Amino acid sequence: MTITQEAVAGVEHRATKQHESGPISLYVWEKFLPSREGNFEGTVLLIHGSSMASRPSFDLDVPGHEGEYSLMDFLAREGFDVWCFDCEGYGLSDKTRPSKFYIADGAADAAAVIDLIRETRGAQQVMAYGISSGAIRAAMLAEQRPDLVNRLILDAFVWTGEGSPTLAERRKRLPEFMANDRRPIDAAFVRSIFSRDHPGTADDEVIEAFASAITKLDDSIPNGTYVDMCSNLPLVDPAKITSPVMITRGQYDGIAGFDDILAFFKALPNSDKHLTVLAGSAHSSIHEKNYRTLFHIIASYFHQPEPVYRG
Repeated sequence: MTITQEAVAGVEHRATKQHESGPISLYVWEKFLPSREGNFEGTVLLIHGSSMASRPSFDLDVPGHEGEYSLMDFLAREGFDVWCFDCEGYGLSDKTRPSKFYIADGAADAAAVIDLIRETRGAQQVMAYGISSGAIRAAMLAEQRPDLVNRLILDAFVWTGEGSPTLAERRKRLPEFMANDRRPIDAAFVRSIFSRDHPGTADDEVIEAFASAITKLDDSIPNGTYVDMCSNLPLVDPAKITSPVMITRGQYDGIAGFDDILAFFKALPNSDKHLTVLAGSAHSSIHEKNYRTLFHIIASYFHQPEPVYRG
């Protein structure tokens, strides 16, 4: 890991997604080391999950632990130009359109953000990391627009949903999710993310900081990803994802079934592929006690040189 005391810079942007209802404004956040401008290790796009916006996910501030739990700061210090964004319906992006905002909407959001990155930085492709439904968004983007993604990490990923006790329980509420565009969230809901699979994987102070950051931006979130994950899987075809892929799964993850992702992994056509199990972690691994393991794995994969021989 590169160690530097240089301050990480942060810049806010707005991206525009063209939609039949009119232009949609998306909140975008970029972080980087100023000394690396023009000489980045690569461009990274981070894609959030179902129940929270992007900065609580990837740039979390925990009192007394400045920068420690920020994946964006970590990757910026590794020399990358790092971007995240709020999908439509979340955080500081537009929330005015009546919609459940499905996973396909998030994939379209990501493509619009990459257009902004191209205009702002000139990077033609990104290394994408997605977590939970954000991983499905990232996989859909890579399948539909292989020209945009040159390396892909799918964390807490779901393919068919087989073997997922959390999704089995969630399906009982499917009529409720289908009847409403949004569902309310509060700090108790955020805490439940860390207790449902295997209590003890995350520190209380991190959970509370995460809950506070999420609920400052949203008191409700769209239902589309829940509907998709409960009734419309699979949404992506591994045989059509041609970029290099790494799949990461927490040992105790109750959503990402191991056999499910193993079958997906086997079907990926690019031989530059990796599957990693994160010991002692559950579904929200980037905020849990073993987050440093995941951060290291992400940076190592994004630093990994391309094969010089494939046979």
